[in-house]
Amino acid sequence: MDGRSLPLRSARQRTILAVLLLTPGRVVSVESLADAVWHGDPPVTARNQIAICVSALRKTFRDEAGVDGLIETVLPGYVLHTEGHYVDVADLYESAAAAGAAAEAGDPGAAAARFEDALALWSGPVLDGLDGGALTGVVSRLTELRIDLAEEYAAVQLQQGRYRSVVANLAPVVAEHPLREHARAVLMRAYHLSGRRSEALDCYREGRRILIAELGVEPGAELQELHRTVLEGDGPAPVRAAVPAAAPDAVPRQLPLPPEPFVGREAELDLLERLVQPVPVHGGGLPVRIAAVCGAAGVGKSTLALHWADRVAERFPDGQIYLDLQGPHWHGGPVTPGAALDGALRALGVPGASIPAGLEDRAALYRAALDGRRLLVVLDNARSLDQIRPLLPGRGPARAVLTSRDPLSGLAGAFAAVRVELHAMSPAESLNLLAATIGDRRVAAEPEAARRLVDLCDRLPLALRIVATRLLSDHRWSLRRMAARMEDRRERLDVVSPGESGVRSSLWLSYRALSVQAARLYRQLSMLDVPDVPAWIGAPVLGVTPGVSQELLHQLAGAQLLESCPARGGGTRFRIQDLMRLFAQERCLAEDSAQEREQTLDRVFSAVLTLVYAAGEQLYGRSEGAPHVPAHTAEVPGETVSELVADPIEWFEGERELLGALVAQAARGGQAGRAWILAVGSVPFFETRNYLEDWRRTAECALEGAQRAGDTRGAGTMLRSLGTLAIYQRRYEEARERLLTALTHLEQSDDTQGRAIVRRNLAVCARFSGDLAEAARCCEESLVLFRRAGDSSGLSHALGLLAQIEIEQGNPERGVELSNQAIEVSYKAGSLRSRTQNLYRLAEALLGAGQSARAERVCHDVVGLTRGQGDRLGEAHGLCVLGEAQWRQNEPHKARASLLRALRAAEEVNDRFLQARITTNLACAEAICGGTGADAPLEWAQQEFRTLNAPVWVRRAGRLREVLGSHDADSPIEGLVLARLLHGC
Repeated sequence: MDGRSLPLRSARQRTILAVLLLTPGRVVSVESLADAVWHGDPPVTARNQIAICVSALRKTFRDEAGVDGLIETVLPGYVLHTEGHYVDVADLYESAAAAGAAAEAGDPGAAAARFEDALALWSGPVLDGLDGGALTGVVSRLTELRIDLAEEYAAVQLQQGRYRSVVANLAPVVAEHPLREHARAVLMRAYHLSGRRSEALDCYREGRRILIAELGVEPGAELQELHRTVLEGDGPAPVRAAVPAAAPDAVPRQLPLPPEPFVGREAELDLLERLVQPVPVHGGGLPVRIAAVCGAAGVGKSTLALHWADRVAERFPDGQIYLDLQGPHWHGGPVTPGAALDGALRALGVPGASIPAGLEDRAALYRAALDGRRLLVVLDNARSLDQIRPLLPGRGPARAVLTSRDPLSGLAGAFAAVRVELHAMSPAESLNLLAATIGDRRVAAEPEAARRLVDLCDRLPLALRIVATRLLSDHRWSLRRMAARMEDRRERLDVVSPGESGVRSSLWLSYRALSVQAARLYRQLSMLDVPDVPAWIGAPVLGVTPGVSQELLHQLAGAQLLESCPARGGGTRFRIQDLMRLFAQERCLAEDSAQEREQTLDRVFSAVLTLVYAAGEQLYGRSEGAPHVPAHTAEVPGETVSELVADPIEWFEGERELLGALVAQAARGGQAGRAWILAVGSVPFFETRNYLEDWRRTAECALEGAQRAGDTRGAGTMLRSLGTLAIYQRRYEEARERLLTALTHLEQSDDTQGRAIVRRNLAVCARFSGDLAEAARCCEESLVLFRRAGDSSGLSHALGLLAQIEIEQGNPERGVELSNQAIEVSYKAGSLRSRTQNLYRLAEALLGAGQSARAERVCHDVVGLTRGQGDRLGEAHGLCVLGEAQWRQNEPHKARASLLRALRAAEEVNDRFLQARITTNLACAEAICGGTGADAPLEWAQQEFRTLNAPVWVRRAGRLREVLGSHDADSPIEGLVLARLLHGC
């Protein structure tokens, strides 16, 4: 900054910064950075080490230059922003593009000036000291760009008559790169035009000698024609400035017919059009010469590329070359670059005897043969960037479009390329493809079956075309019958995999290229019937560290066998499509023993339970009375547990669907114990976020599994959970029936803690129905059981409940005393949530004792704590009591503000009982203000209480309505008067 250099002493940091600087404003994947740093052989910890290096770079820029935000994390890697900063490679591309555009527009003066700007940026070798690994291609490409610019600049200088300048600048380039025929031709012209005929002939003879010795070929048509001109002593040869050489007689037309019909993909076709768009005169970067279509097996990459190539074939009059780099199925592997070059050179008219043996010599001859030709090269089913690098055209008018399952993330960093990410078709596109193939009438006749077929094919064009072909081959097959056959998971993959073609063989090509660990992870992930998985899942699946797990999952995503998507709070989740899951399950059954499969599921369920109960412990504190839990948990490698559940609510939120799916899988698969233990462990989250439907679904699923397995304790625990849910839904009669049935089951087991919870919840039901004596009795029984079980968290909750009952029985001082005991026990339990709930109960006890000001202070603590935990239901309760404390102190305006916030929160969690309570308090605040609008809200609240079968609150709302209806609205009413009316004291 300000002319100062910022030293980077770490070679890894220098390499990472170099790669980011070479692609300013574009995302570079972590895999590409690791490839550059470790020369294609990164360690398993590469991802973490890259993150450390990037963090160090950010710190250097921030501390030494005062620059923040230069490098941003953007999946799947990092991007270097250029706003307000100068990056010479961006300047180079802009100057080069402007120079080429000016030359094509016939303005040699402007072209020369911009060529000079571009060439002046070099002060030595490209990335001096950083060559190696993935950077090798970048260095080669930039070096070749410098030579190209020198050639084109020399051609423009010839047009301007600056012959001696051309000789001075171009002679060193030709000496350093003697196989560059066009550069030699420009130098020969400069000698000839400046009257140095003998030197022009010497230049030709030297070039011919080297071409024969190195490549075994004679000079090309351009050099030979120029040689004859110089020998015959004719006038100066015509100047060639970026003009393509005449095409040889061989014009390849190798494009296969694209699959028909073709529908949709309009956005992707628009991206491919950039290959044939002219370069803007001012800026706009280099012309796009390469397009890469990347995506999963069967997604239609080849179909898209061939359809577009066929559509634009006339724009490439010098021909089209098609190379399938996958090779035939019996070949056993991808086509080598050397073999592909051999085929391409033969297609270009080069005799077999003239094709060099070495890869580099073949590549040089290939580029020379493409020089100046408007030709399209289609590289289908590319395996890797290394495979296609020698097959890519140079800076002439030739263009290349390639398809690959590999993301080819290093392509954009080394070439002027456009990337086309191809995903499954949209539902509308899929239906259109089916209709275009089998006919609109058949689809219109069975629309539901057509939509189901589309879903069963995962909206993959390959699978849809195969199903459509089967439907066409036999009109007796209805769409409904075909869909019914594909519903059978055992047959679905067979339907879309006829013979040696189809989805299965296509997936096999991707699968066989995986490492041993990645293949095993892919197989065993298929056993989990879950919508998606987190990055740490490989730790229990394979018994590896979380870092290795993440790396392997990214490998699978790179192979297009998994889909990746951003996760809540950062990171990545991974999903496997149904057809790919079926294929993976086939491989799992074929390659893994039943014992290995069972052990994998054991490790996964144990790890998940470990995390669930660690998260629950943070919410409710340690429950010492749950002896069943440790038996089903296991250590997770590394510090994953503490890292993942540092924010337990956010962790639960991210894994919400995973947990529900695992409960269902365990219940179906004869793992009833794991199912109900996992369901119980998820309840704190469902309760906090008011996910009552998730709570019901998982509990009922686990209950069915326990009943099938004859697990009395499990069935009792799930009945208890469903009874607790009914309490949350204010269905107290249903709750009481569930709880009594649960108690019958649990009394047959040694689950003291479970019986304690049931007794406490029966106390809640009795309290709500108005039977306070029964409520107190059940609560006292639960206290004895919680103490026997050693469950501090449960004991704290029961003490708080008893405090509320004592208040309602007219003993507020005893209520305050019990609330303080409950808070003290919650500290012992280490449960922030339990402490928060008991602070709420203390606030209610203080209101009952007439200490409204103190209750208000406690309520502020409750609101702050619940908000910090993301507990909207708890926040609504806290605000409700806060509002009551405020109107009791004759501060109706403050009360109204608090209560309206409470009402919004209660509406968010859809708690009708709480909404009715808040509305009752709002009516009290309105009455204190002297208004006349309290009756309508009270009428609504009373009706809600009646619907929810809350007789105590029906009577309270009724008393308020009766008194306020006869009260003179012009006369103020005291808060203490309303408080006595509300609570019947």
